[in-house]
Amino acid sequence: MHDPHANMTVVQAGHDPKGARCAVILLHGRGSSAEDILELAETFYEERIAFLAPQAANHSWYPYSFLAPTEQNEPWLTSAIARVESLIQNCVVAGIQRSNVVVCGFSQGACLATESIARCPAHYGALIAFTGGLVGPSDSELQHEGSLAGTRALLSSGDPDPHVPWSRVEASARELERMGARVELMRHTGRPHTIVDKELEVARTMIFSLF
Repeated sequence: MHDPHANMTVVQAGHDPKGARCAVILLHGRGSSAEDILELAETFYEERIAFLAPQAANHSWYPYSFLAPTEQNEPWLTSAIARVESLIQNCVVAGIQRSNVVVCGFSQGACLATESIARCPAHYGALIAFTGGLVGPSDSELQHEGSLAGTRALLSSGDPDPHVPWSRVEASARELERMGARVELMRHTGRPHTIVDKELEVARTMIFSLF
């Protein structure tokens, strides 16, 4: 259990990472699967993009709310972040610059995506967080070290949302901006816990801007 996500499968679509122009790492939500989130590849498809969707152990990246004390979500959270970083490193080895790697997730996967780039700061192609934010208790500082060097970030969520308070989305945006990201916030009043077409359109434009 020290590294529960290490040997889980990765589902791929689109271009092989070797020779691809960019990569989009897709992170599923709690109770979902890599195959489910990989359906976004149809919306974001471009022949030069490699899509990589890792599967979480037991369909969950960590057992408790992202607002729970961080230690309660260990070792799963650290393992999940390491899994994301290993996929990014694989893309770099395949010849895709980190500045052309997009990390995208929904719900628990969006929280993982946001926390992953904050803990491993660099210039990424983009962060796309559909209903998520930085991980930690409500009274935590959310502060991270390092620079995101102009990384574009989309933080989009419904308000109210049953799992992700809008206040945490805003706090996450402020921290990412402090780290040097260029953040776009999208607030959808009364939107259910899902992804809507308007969000997908903005995310698609953000990804295609890498070309």
